[in-house]
Amino acid sequence: MGLGRKIAVLTTALTALAGMAAAGPAAASGVGWKPCPTASGVECGTVTVPLDWDRPGDGTIQLALARRKATDPAHRIGSVLMDPGGPGGAGAGEVQDGWGLSPKVTARFDTVGFDPRGIGQSTPVRCGLNEITADNPQLPKDAAQYRQLLAYNRALGTSCTRVSGPLTGHVDTKSVVRDIDAIRAALGDPKLTYYGVSYGSLMGQQYAEAYPDRVRALVLDSNMDHSVGTTWEFLHSETRAVQELFDQFRQWCDRNTSCALHGKDLSALMTQLYSRAEQGTLGTPDDRLDPLALAGMVSRNFYGPTWDKLAKDLVSLRDGKPPAAGFGTTEVSVPSVFGSVFCSDWRLPVTSFPQLQSYQRALSVVSPDVRLSQLGWTSVTGCAGWPGPVRNPQHPLSIRPGVPMLMLNSRYDPVTPYAWAVRAAQQAGAPLVSYDGWGHAAYFKNSKCVTDTADTFLLTGVRPEQSLHCAAIPPSEQSRADTDGPRPPRIVGF
Repeated sequence: MGLGRKIAVLTTALTALAGMAAAGPAAASGVGWKPCPTASGVECGTVTVPLDWDRPGDGTIQLALARRKATDPAHRIGSVLMDPGGPGGAGAGEVQDGWGLSPKVTARFDTVGFDPRGIGQSTPVRCGLNEITADNPQLPKDAAQYRQLLAYNRALGTSCTRVSGPLTGHVDTKSVVRDIDAIRAALGDPKLTYYGVSYGSLMGQQYAEAYPDRVRALVLDSNMDHSVGTTWEFLHSETRAVQELFDQFRQWCDRNTSCALHGKDLSALMTQLYSRAEQGTLGTPDDRLDPLALAGMVSRNFYGPTWDKLAKDLVSLRDGKPPAAGFGTTEVSVPSVFGSVFCSDWRLPVTSFPQLQSYQRALSVVSPDVRLSQLGWTSVTGCAGWPGPVRNPQHPLSIRPGVPMLMLNSRYDPVTPYAWAVRAAQQAGAPLVSYDGWGHAAYFKNSKCVTDTADTFLLTGVRPEQSLHCAAIPPSEQSRADTDGPRPPRIVGF
């Protein structure tokens, strides 16, 4: 899936492992920790699991792990397993780079990140360079470009299988859930303690479905809603979330004289910029933005949020000048595993160019300023014509009552809409902690209300009896507090 014009390909070689693996997590016999060569104070290791959990005789793959030991080992509780989302986020790599939860949690738990199958230092999914970098009209203008989009996705998916073998058909989240249970066993934890954010929340939700008796505490942040049943519902909810954030940005800019666009008509500016994007004249000669890239530039500034930067970037676009750090469209590295995972987990069909065109027109009504969600749109169009099966299609959560879970979500989240978290919490029977502010990954917004509630649950198992709301922190205070709290993961995508 393309989120920018320059795409970097994962270069780790595919590991070919022989031998048999038992079908259950009892096969895990430890991790074999060793000091990580590039991260001081962190240990690295691997767990071997079946390539296909339903056919354990068909070979094995390796999962990469990284661990920071509890800082108060005398009072250690166990391990907290962590995933940063994506799909394509590398938890082991993030932990090596310093990702973790609050000091209260890291004192009592080993922090363990893992690279899910197909990702990072685990046995990777790799795809053909020529197929990845071929022309890909993600916003097709006519039926011919729509056919080109389908052909691109078919060729890319076929190249992934050609290069990486049958692994490409076994990177769905249900397979990852079984891997997580194998990791839990290898760590020696009788029950799982887990923090998953964004796409990592889907892993936690489905773990609770599959292994309710093996859950100690699940904190699921910025929640996916895998019960979204139709393509339109998915696109609509994603795009509405982006427009809500833009409306909040507009209000912030109206209130704050420090905003580079204070007092300006932001809707008129966006209409102007969108028109120039359609004409191919937006940006600089070395960094042109099409309408999809414009939407992506805007929405990426909603993750933090970084509203001050967004205002300055929009001024630069208006004036035809490059911002200091570029518009963020040419150096995005996209893991080549995204299509293999997402298209295995979601059935979001597009049947024709006229249907896709009707979606685009309707979304421009939902979001008159940003027009569409780049992530939502490219997730759907990236699966059109994809050759692999949908092994883990959408369904409402079916979780046994009483599984110890806690969900977190920002009220204004650009990629995992608040409505998703509300529905997921209702289906799971879990309390929802709503951060009544902005951005993605609510735990890392420096809200003491959010972090204390999550930390108490992780440490003691005590969670709120009902859902609760935590006050928003103004963006100006948020930016000043960013260095005080735990470092958030680098999330690309969900």
